[in-house]
Amino acid sequence: MPEWHAFLILFFAGLGAGGMNVLAGGGSTITLPILILLGLDAGVANGTNRVAILVQNIVATLSFGSDKQTRLRTSLSYGLWTIPGAVTGVFIVARVEDALLEKILAILLIVVVLTMLIPNREPSSNQSSGKSIWAGPTLLLIGFYGGFVQVGVGFLFMAVFYHLLKLDLLTTTVHKIAVILLYTIPTLSMFAILGKINWGLGLTLAAGNATGALIAARIAVRRGEKVIRIILIIAVLIMALKILGAV
Repeated sequence: MPEWHAFLILFFAGLGAGGMNVLAGGGSTITLPILILLGLDAGVANGTNRVAILVQNIVATLSFGSDKQTRLRTSLSYGLWTIPGAVTGVFIVARVEDALLEKILAILLIVVVLTMLIPNREPSSNQSSGKSIWAGPTLLLIGFYGGFVQVGVGFLFMAVFYHLLKLDLLTTTVHKIAVILLYTIPTLSMFAILGKINWGLGLTLAAGNATGALIAARIAVRRGEKVIRIILIIAVLIMALKILGAV
């Protein structure tokens, strides 16, 4: 395949993935297979994908901030829980049995979509009221998963913020983006040190992800919870069925 074809494919794949990742999750189910098909081994594809995730979430966070939707101090308090898990996840990424992990993820995704169908009794956009003794340990575990594979991690964060902490979907989306941004900084650095990044492909993918993320962030603010809920449910169902081999 000519090099410019590869870059074009990656950009448009990133465009769709960036939008999916902001509004729901699962964008890496598009980008990781494409990176591998373009000749990267799984480890390098996993690292290269993090370049796009970092840039995408920087753009989305800035976009939400321009619309006065961010609560960075609260997001930071959540994100700090994820870093130890994410760093550990990078260290052991090659030692985890993929088949078992995929089955567990499929079950978790089905649970997530079921929880999204149940309205919160007391939804709140006041982040200071989003408290649970289980939130920290759960974020630590999700951070671990995000560190070694990333695929679908946005769904898991949304389940914590929406169902466990009872935040509305727009607030949930804003926190999810900021938290993933926070732990991606050390994990990307580790992949870079290990030589597991193709920077040319990664930056091309990042351009697409960033564009998709910017568009999706604008949609999220202007259309609100309704559009996030619809896209989230569709994305989770498709990803769960894909992992189970049904599609």
